Amino acid sequence: MFKEKVMARSVRVLFAGGLVAGLSGPALGQEATRDGNMQRVEITGSSIKRINVEGALPVQTLSKQQIEQTGATTVADLVGTLPSMQGMVTSSASINGGGGGVQTASVHAIGSDYTLVLLNGRRVAPFGAGSAVNLASIPLSAVERVEILTDGASALYGSDAIAGVVNFILKKNQQDLQAEATYNTPTASSKGRTANVSVSKGFGDLDTDGYNVLVAFNHDGQRELDAADRSFSAPGGVHQFTNNGKLYSLYQTSANSIPANVRVTQAGKDSVSFNPAYVLSGKCPVPAPYTFNTGNTCRFNYAATVEDLPKLERNGVFSSGSVKLGESHNFFYEGLYSKFTSTARYAAPAQPLTVDRNSLPYKTSVVPALVKLGIDPAQVTGATMSLRLVDAGGRMDAWETLAKHGVVGVEGVVSGWDYKLSYTNSENVSTERAIAGYTSSDKLDALIKAGTYNPFVAPDSTTRAALAPAVLHQDITESLSKIQVASARLGCPDLFQLAGGNAGLGAGIDFMQQEYAANPSPIQQGPNKLQPNWTDTVIGGGAGALPFDTKRNSWGSFVELALPVTKTLDISTSVRYDSYGAAKNSKNYDTEGNPIAPATQGNKASSATYKLGAAWRPIESLLVRASYGTGFKAPTLDAITTPVTNGGSSNFYACPVKSGPLLPLCTGPAEYSLLVGGNPLSGPDGLRPEKSKQFTAGIRLEPMSNLSLGVDFWDIKLKDQIQSLPQDLVFTKPESYGGLFQSYYDPIQKANVLAAFLPNFNIASSHYRGIDWDHTYSTNTRFGKVNLNWTGTYMLKAQQDVPGAGVESSVGRFDSYNEVTFRLIQRLTATWKQNANFTHALTFSYRSGYHDQALSADLGNARLVNADGTLGAAVDSVRDVKSYSTFDWQTKYKWNANLSVTLGIKNLLNQDPPFTQRIDGGGNQLGYDGRYADPLGRQIYVVSNVKF
Repeated sequence: MFKEKVMARSVRVLFAGGLVAGLSGPALGQEATRDGNMQRVEITGSSIKRINVEGALPVQTLSKQQIEQTGATTVADLVGTLPSMQGMVTSSASINGGGGGVQTASVHAIGSDYTLVLLNGRRVAPFGAGSAVNLASIPLSAVERVEILTDGASALYGSDAIAGVVNFILKKNQQDLQAEATYNTPTASSKGRTANVSVSKGFGDLDTDGYNVLVAFNHDGQRELDAADRSFSAPGGVHQFTNNGKLYSLYQTSANSIPANVRVTQAGKDSVSFNPAYVLSGKCPVPAPYTFNTGNTCRFNYAATVEDLPKLERNGVFSSGSVKLGESHNFFYEGLYSKFTSTARYAAPAQPLTVDRNSLPYKTSVVPALVKLGIDPAQVTGATMSLRLVDAGGRMDAWETLAKHGVVGVEGVVSGWDYKLSYTNSENVSTERAIAGYTSSDKLDALIKAGTYNPFVAPDSTTRAALAPAVLHQDITESLSKIQVASARLGCPDLFQLAGGNAGLGAGIDFMQQEYAANPSPIQQGPNKLQPNWTDTVIGGGAGALPFDTKRNSWGSFVELALPVTKTLDISTSVRYDSYGAAKNSKNYDTEGNPIAPATQGNKASSATYKLGAAWRPIESLLVRASYGTGFKAPTLDAITTPVTNGGSSNFYACPVKSGPLLPLCTGPAEYSLLVGGNPLSGPDGLRPEKSKQFTAGIRLEPMSNLSLGVDFWDIKLKDQIQSLPQDLVFTKPESYGGLFQSYYDPIQKANVLAAFLPNFNIASSHYRGIDWDHTYSTNTRFGKVNLNWTGTYMLKAQQDVPGAGVESSVGRFDSYNEVTFRLIQRLTATWKQNANFTHALTFSYRSGYHDQALSADLGNARLVNADGTLGAAVDSVRDVKSYSTFDWQTKYKWNANLSVTLGIKNLLNQDPPFTQRIDGGGNQLGYDGRYADPLGRQIYVVSNVKF
């Protein structure tokens, strides 16, 4: 292998056109033409086309065979199997409405916005106004291989490639008809099962016919999985666990219950909270595990009613083609159309609402309870109910994304110079649709006032029928994210001669326009200055959204040199300059929500970045490499132009106000309102670009022809990061951040509430460091060929410095952003090729344990369990989450070159996710963390592949 790599330095070089940094693992071999000659291919991590060789930068490559061995059914599932991936958005995040149906990639836990996702080396539209891409729109059946650069490459690809690059290489030059079907089902039940079908057909051979066209169709579907279907999630927020030999219970329930709790105020007296149905009957009408009695109130166990996984469906068509334009030129195109829908159901609407004291339900249900409690109804000055609208059903959102991605271009050679010209038009249209659970505030008020619906009685078929006219079935919001990119690439194969061979030059320039438009429905906006006569809002959803429409132009250019200095030393260098214009906002508002004239917002941003790399081969079996570079990331459009709007509810916190005019708005330990928005200012008060520095050093040792050992150390520092303050910091340190709290009129509650405003600032810096490895060993035995592949990531550092909060590490612990960075993630796969027909694979996956979220006795989220099984006093709870390990088995039978069948078992030992007491972050599921562990348990899958 290394002899071939030494020979490769003399190969002519040519600019590739949008891929990413030098090849790392031995998994990707050289490609050969039909006459046996080595073919130059595009390599992720370099702009220079060459024979596949190890380079100065680490790239992890997954071949088609390796993709199949993971048993993944979607691109997001595939990315989740990689040890270098942490901190991405998973489908389970949509269970609480926060994920929005999005699934992303994140290299080394640095974040989705810092990880550039490419399709055949070219950009695709982000899912919003930021830079992260929704992986759910990419069909796995069309992917030929995946290349993951685990080092920053912003000098080659642009400002958002600080953490790394994930490049999905799609099929091309296929001539036959291929059909593939996958069926995957958990052994516990059919809930959560998946089915995938894909058909592709190629026409023509580019080498012999002068053209090739590929057309592919795919359908992917996954059924939902309910929390009640798994023992580790069914208890919801009342979940017993042991720690240090004692029995405890998680106690995370909500005061928003059914029947509704009521809080009344009286002049000169403390407020009183109670549940009218409990006071009158002596019990909570809805039995455990859904409600629990506390004092005179009934609390709702919302996590027992949600899903663990949402329903997913994708239908897509992909086509690509090339046509020879003479001997040295090709026309090419790519087209992708995908419709992806994530349908998630979570807890029924939880909403504090003002009680109309003249309504029939108040008079018939609340007044008798007041009398029984010894409270004179005539002395009541106000009443608020904490309502859980179970009668409307669980809130169910369908997030639909229509992705359209098209590329046209020409490439070829002119007078010894290689070129590629391309134009990309990529867009996502995303729609959020209310399927069930949400209600119209106006209609609900009318039903309660008329006495048609009584929120103070137990739900049954009568109350559900009474509430049905208020339940919403409509689009909530629609958004458009679009990019247009014009690119030019040029390469010189023989720039000049050096001692080690010919130097190569690559250069390119890109022009990009990014657009984003959000159009919330009237009911999602609620009463505002755009619709002053509107009164309705969504019960169970947000309010105060505003439409906005913004765009920005940018351009960037780079130059890359490959320098074979000696026979054993290669040096590569690249320099890039990016320039971003200010954002142009055509729908603009002041801080009070008044529409004002369109404006140019934010600052212009430009910077030069560079990358230096070296690959040294002192002996044939050893490669030593290192690189150093800088990065630059302009503020995203949403960070600049998003109007100040309602950001939903906070986590549960004690009252952050101790005195003053805001004190009456406190309701004790509760969820408070959040206000979010961009920073549209220019000059020194506006947002600045984020900057980074990154360094890698590694070795690849091949002491024997069948053993390859690779280790890479990496280090990334970021400064001037754009971020809002973490809510945990703001609410727990009101002495420092009291100025961020304000009174906010909530159009849903129709009352002033306490809210914290969390705007964007360049306030943070962070530091990430770790070690990646990729080792491969193969041997021939009398039973067949055995191959071992061991990959992993060991995190040495993942820390962030926020003024006022200090330096916080997230390695091996639950941090204040409600996330975890795993110390160790590793994957070991043993493949046994028994003969020409049978291939078997056993995979071991491991995630290390971590310090769980600490729970305080003040909030009452953890309680001792008494000897008689009742819940005792609230306690502080500090514990660790156990490590998580699974084994997967796969057997593939290849009948002949045209037919194969694969049988596999995921999570062979049916390992449950480890228990965690975390109550914040990652959705409404409790008892386990769906971001880090698979709730499906043991799964059996079958894949059949036919070629004609």
